[in-house]
Amino acid sequence: MSRSRLIVAAILWMSSAMAQAFDTFITRDEHRLMDGDQPFRFAGIHAPELHRIEDDARGVCEADPRGWGQYFRWPTADEQENWIKALVRTGHKAMRVYVLSIETPYDRACARETHVLGPTAPGGMPRLNEAAMVHYDRMISLAEKHGLRLILPFVDHWKWWGGREQLAAFYNETADDFYATGSRTYAAYQDIIRQVINRTNTLTGRRYKDEKAILAWETGNELKDSTEPFVKKTAALIKSLDQNHLVIDGTYLTVNAFSLADPNVDIISNHFYTTNGNNNPEQVLADLKAIDGKKVYLIGEFGLRDAEGLDRIMQAAVHTEHKGARAAGAFIWGFRGHRHNGGFYWHKEYTGHYSYRLPGFPEGESNEEMAVVNLVRRAQAQMAGLESVPPLPVPEAPILRAIVDPRERINFMGSPVGRFYRIERATSASGPWQVAGDKVSDGLQAYRPLEQAIFADDAELVPGQPYYYRVIAINESGESPPSNVRQVVLP
Repeated sequence: MSRSRLIVAAILWMSSAMAQAFDTFITRDEHRLMDGDQPFRFAGIHAPELHRIEDDARGVCEADPRGWGQYFRWPTADEQENWIKALVRTGHKAMRVYVLSIETPYDRACARETHVLGPTAPGGMPRLNEAAMVHYDRMISLAEKHGLRLILPFVDHWKWWGGREQLAAFYNETADDFYATGSRTYAAYQDIIRQVINRTNTLTGRRYKDEKAILAWETGNELKDSTEPFVKKTAALIKSLDQNHLVIDGTYLTVNAFSLADPNVDIISNHFYTTNGNNNPEQVLADLKAIDGKKVYLIGEFGLRDAEGLDRIMQAAVHTEHKGARAAGAFIWGFRGHRHNGGFYWHKEYTGHYSYRLPGFPEGESNEEMAVVNLVRRAQAQMAGLESVPPLPVPEAPILRAIVDPRERINFMGSPVGRFYRIERATSASGPWQVAGDKVSDGLQAYRPLEQAIFADDAELVPGQPYYYRVIAINESGESPPSNVRQVVLP
């Protein structure tokens, strides 16, 4: 491919990824996903927390006796848009998020809220928490605005955000009753599905069933004990409520023969992890053979291993074929985005791996962050038919927050694809501007905002003198426009 044709192809690829609105729903043609008349394939770093964020920097809430007790917070509008922009501008076309969280007895003590609340009367149905769902609304609205398709699972097999066990506790039933289609727990699960699919988005005015940004509903996360009655009844319910969206069997570690035969199931998913004994490229072909071209195949999660191993799996996802079928998509676990006032959220796994940040930072070298981001972007380009990875877009302006004392900290929210920053100072709002800090990185690993500062001005500043600050983001493609300007006067 000539250089000029490559540039045109790259521009078309990026403009497609950054579309402002969708014209079509994603559909299924046997084993392929389709966007209109074009096949739809995607690769990425899994961003589970676009609608609810674990704040690991706060440590552990000891009031939660389950042995982990994370603190949570709702993302700000700036954060959600920044995260989605970072994904789209690094080539992500689709994203699978994490489940709806379910109320636990320990939430109040840990100052956290959930998406699903218990019934108001014994035996009643659970309720959607409006304070939580507005953030879910915004996630969908921003995904539509910036061109990102969403895969949305309903309820978790596990307890981390509150799952089947916590739902069953509303009815004095057990976690296993979640899969029993005659139980109160299953009835509550069905009611959650009804409420979500029929919800009207407070920002777009559309019901979720009519949102084109939604690619598919997933019955849940890692529902490994799914039975034939459970999947058949759940998939039929979803399709009866919503003819626009696809349905994913949320089972993993096995391919259910009954799901392959079920007309209401469109996508079969698996998750690869070393603890499951399947974190290898050979699993891709094994799954494709088991599906045998009857459904779409998705690798919903894989990770927690070295970059070389991740690349082998990702390349298998791109290229491995059985009867003309290949994986529609694959997501490496997992991503965290910018904080509102600077730096990044983060999570450290039991393996020692940290969450990945975009576009990747030298501070993440021990986590092979740059290598992982690059292998994902290569896979995206390959799926788009490109011979090389397009350059990152020039970053947009960062957002400079109010400054109390520049000698202690200057907070700014980094640009979605900014690699590093230049902080400039002046004694007039119109300049001239001097460099206060050059090649400043906001990519500190495990950043703790109450204890650390991304940048502090160590110049000899004069009390009573007004100072003005602005920030410019930089990456290998160029410099952003300057941020907003903030004034501060030292006492």
